[in-house]
Amino acid sequence: MMSNPFSSATAPGGASSFSIDVSEADFRETVLQRSMEVPVLVDCWAPWCAPCRNLKPILEKLAVEYEGRFVLAKLNTDEAPQISAALQIRSIPLVVLFVGGRPVDQFSGALPEGQVRAFLDKHLGPQVSEAEVLRQEAAQADPQTAEALLMDALSVEPDNLDVVGDLAERLIARDALDAASELLGSVPQASQNERLVALGKRMALARQRPEGNPLELSARIESNPKDFEARFGLAALHVHAGDFDAAFDQLLAVVLRDKGDWREKARVQLVEWFDICPDPEAVSRGRRYLGMYLN
Repeated sequence: MMSNPFSSATAPGGASSFSIDVSEADFRETVLQRSMEVPVLVDCWAPWCAPCRNLKPILEKLAVEYEGRFVLAKLNTDEAPQISAALQIRSIPLVVLFVGGRPVDQFSGALPEGQVRAFLDKHLGPQVSEAEVLRQEAAQADPQTAEALLMDALSVEPDNLDVVGDLAERLIARDALDAASELLGSVPQASQNERLVALGKRMALARQRPEGNPLELSARIESNPKDFEARFGLAALHVHAGDFDAAFDQLLAVVLRDKGDWREKARVQLVEWFDICPDPEAVSRGRRYLGMYLN
């Protein structure tokens, strides 16, 4: 699993924490110097401030949830008049984000959790789940390792449709159709997105091997470019083998050469295959040429 370089924030004295108290004496070390390594969120509060008491548990909860992607530094403004003056504090709670040794943004008042999270995500990026980290690792791994990583991700988030889709694609690619069918079948029909529906159609195609010999069909086309039956047969074989680009070429040739029923039949088949093709570039190219040939 990908390691988080900020998985632990170190407070002065060696204590490990995502949330620390800061004073004027250690502000330079704890906030300014620390923010050169990881963003530091300074919560300016005071014991008499009721809104501060409402905001504090929200900030502490998010500090833990973000797992060290920022450090929460809590500053009692009553005990830090010089820092309060330097930050030009007019009212509290005031929350200031330090990055690279300087303040980059701030907000005042006891904001609700959703708005505080949006403030953080604007600077830190959205929180990446453990399943998403595993999914990203799988995209860079060899096929066997990738499947294992995706299985781990699925155990963490069984309802993550992106993980289901990634794993189903890999199972279909290595012809593990029963496993792919079981995986896709585990997602209720009402919850399936367009990608999973398309994968189900791809799996159905993979189960039905078309008849015909590719060499014989190619020879027929070479001797008669308008042998549309042969082109359809060869296209079906290409799709079954996962070569959508080659299949598109055969049917586009039909659209280009015919003005009647074969052309319409090829158009309908192309549109159906565009929806299930896993290669966006092949689909984009196919759609572009289909539009050109039809006009």
